[in-house]
This record gives sequence, C-alpha cells and structure tokens, in this order.
Amino acid sequence: MILFCGYANVDVVARIPVMPNGGDRVHATAIDYHHGGMAANAAVAAARMGATAAFGGAVGSTALDGEFLAALTAEGVDTAWCHTDSELSTCVILVTPDGERSAISHDDGLDHTRVAAGVRRLASSGGGWLYLDGYRWPGVARALAEAETDGRVHVFVDLDGCADPAAARLALTTAHHVVAGRAQLDSLFATTGETVSAEALATQHDVVLLVTDGADGWWLATPDGHVEHGAALPVEALDTTGAGDCFSGAYLAGLDAGRPPAEAARTAAVAAGLSCTVAGARGAPDGRAVEAARSRAASPSTGSTPMRSTR
Repeated sequence: MILFCGYANVDVVARIPVMPNGGDRVHATAIDYHHGGMAANAAVAAARMGATAAFGGAVGSTALDGEFLAALTAEGVDTAWCHTDSELSTCVILVTPDGERSAISHDDGLDHTRVAAGVRRLASSGGGWLYLDGYRWPGVARALAEAETDGRVHVFVDLDGCADPAAARLALTTAHHVVAGRAQLDSLFATTGETVSAEALATQHDVVLLVTDGADGWWLATPDGHVEHGAALPVEALDTTGAGDCFSGAYLAGLDAGRPPAEAARTAAVAAGLSCTVAGARGAPDGRAVEAARSRAASPSTGSTPMRSTR
C-alpha cells in the first residue's frame, strides 16, 4: 500500500519554439489541458506498475475536481483518502520541441493536519509507504511526529520543490528513501567547485538516497556506503513533464512489491524514460511495457549502456 500526499493540479501545457527570456513574447504552437500534480502523477505511475496506490491530496468539490478524481479512479488509484474541502491547483507548463520544460505553480491546501490524518489512517490500516514531495518540508515533519506511526509507515520523499538546505536535511534525516536531481543537490549543498557526494549524504543521514541526472542515469547510495549506478533508457524525448514523478511512482511500486532498492531503481529508470516519449505529465507505462523495454535495452544489439555497480 502506498499513500501519495502532495499536489493535485490541472496542467496548462503550452508548446513553444523556445523558452522565453524576460519580456519576450512567444507564440505557442498548441495549448493543452491535462490532469497533473507531482503526487497524483506518481500515484498513477505506481498503479500502472501494479501497486495498490491511494491519493491523499487536497482538492475541491466542483465538477472540475470531480473529473480530476474520476481520472485517478479510472487508473486504479483509491481517492477515498483525498480531502475535498480545498481547491484544485493550476500549473502552467512551457515545453519546447526538444522536451525542455519550465513550470509555474501555486500552493495547495494540503497542510500538516491533513497529512497527519492520512498518515494515522495508513498506520491503522496496517501501514505501508508514504510519498511526500519536497514542498512539504519542514512543516510536514510536525505531521509525522503527531501521527505516532510506531514504525508502520515508511517515508519516501521526492525532494523536488525543496529550496532550503535545512529543510532538505530534515527530509533526509526523517525519510527512509529520498530521490533528488543532481542539479538540485548541488544547489542545496555544494560549495563552489565541490561536487555533492550521494554516499556522504546517505551515510550522514541514514537514508537510501537516489540521485537522478537525466541522460547520465541514476546513483543509489545506502547508509552503509554502498553506491550503485544505472543507465538511463535512451529515448527520443517528446515531453519530459512528469518523468520524475513517474520515476518516483515506479520506484515505490518496486519497493512495495518487496524488490531491493537497486532493482526498483532500474525499473523506475526505464519507466521514466518511456514516459518521456508521451505528451503530458501522465505518460507512465505499465509493467509489461517496462519489462519489454528492459529486455530490449539488455540486448547487445541495442548498444545501450549496461547497468553497473560500484563502491
């Protein structure tokens, strides 16, 4: 069981020839509307991989909110955990032909009290995995303390959205597993000219830390100092929106199924790569598509970079 607590959005996706600079006027080739939100996207990805997924975000009670929840339900995500006394957020996403994206969003109504209620319910239902995004820190630490789960809830944090080093360190210390982009870790922790060591952060904070770096693949560091590296799936990207959410959802699905973290990461990397070949934030593939792509990538004729393990 995985409970996803985080953003629910309506994404307004503008496809543009180039990213604008300040004061520029750019004509979009298309403007589309999609359901999105980090946690909701990740929940869909997990469900498509066969996990039991629930969404515990905050939305409203309008017809638009009902359509959003119905879309999650159609994907097999349990929305009975959702708070419907707030409002659905909007995210404006700019996408260029090469897949580059920029996003503009605003806060939702998922405060620490609502998160704590979901965590208590998860614990009383037998426990499981809790997904949190980086925007919730440091405030969500209070929710976890109030919930008193007695070890029945395992915390996963997608650090995306966390811009404060102290809040990020609190997330690293609190969570069991954390995923973050290489550029984000560098901006949070690196001094000039220094590369942040995933191994050092994992050991210092007693956490399994996944570092993703686009086409350069991923690194997984464990508290005992072990570091594993895996390749990204080579694809021709159409839209990278939601690829990180897909990675998180697929990784959690693997953990929830009892797979070792490195194996879950390998599967998640393939799922995230495939998601970049589909327009919109919910291009996550199902388990059969992921296994087929893994088989093709493992074939010597593909020329793809093999997975490798290092210490």
